Amino acid sequence: MDTAASLNRIAALIGERARIDILMALMAGRALTATELADVAGIARPTASAHLSALADARLVCMEKQGRHRYFRLAGEDVASLLEGLMGVAYRTDAPGVHTGPRDPGLRQARVCYDHLAGEWGVRIHDSFMRRGFLSTGEAGLQLTAVGAGFLHEAGIDLDARPGSRRVMCRSCLDWSERRHHLAGVLGAVLLTRFLEQGWFRRARNSRALRVTSRGQRELVRFVGSDGLASPARAD
Repeated sequence: MDTAASLNRIAALIGERARIDILMALMAGRALTATELADVAGIARPTASAHLSALADARLVCMEKQGRHRYFRLAGEDVASLLEGLMGVAYRTDAPGVHTGPRDPGLRQARVCYDHLAGEWGVRIHDSFMRRGFLSTGEAGLQLTAVGAGFLHEAGIDLDARPGSRRVMCRSCLDWSERRHHLAGVLGAVLLTRFLEQGWFRRARNSRALRVTSRGQRELVRFVGSDGLASPARAD
């Protein structure tokens, strides 16, 4: 394999403005049609289809047919991590010392990063889990501890809810707005799904931003804990 040629190909694909807009739209974790992605990128439907074909050939996106419709999503968590990392570099090099993340306060507070929670709340949960001994780091990377598994069980969070997954249970993902880590992997995905189901967050329309509800504000404070001894927030 010619690594340099492969990197050059991926860089060229990502470096085109319309394809960037398409990939950023898919970072919200939802599957979208070519028509929807064409609207996001401000291009014609045939042009969007050509871009999507190129991205699919490079295995950056994948397509799923449902009836007469074709839906596109990012090909995997590794693609989302690549894009998240590139965004961090882009903001850091764009205007050093001026800003370190999105100007939209909603995106800074909470947003979807493929299928897990990013932004200030994502970082707070990661830091809380580390501080309270729910996670540990070692040669095998980030690991959920027995204490952490017990906390999640008490909170009613079932980690067996995603059978067949070959992804790692948990890993740290560098947050491009906070310059610290948030939680990814199966655990990160399960937590975000749970938070949305419980109404702690609401998706913003046509955005990766997540709005924290009044109930979510209260429950998240309990879930994170201020001193590492707080009890988990149970579902209503």
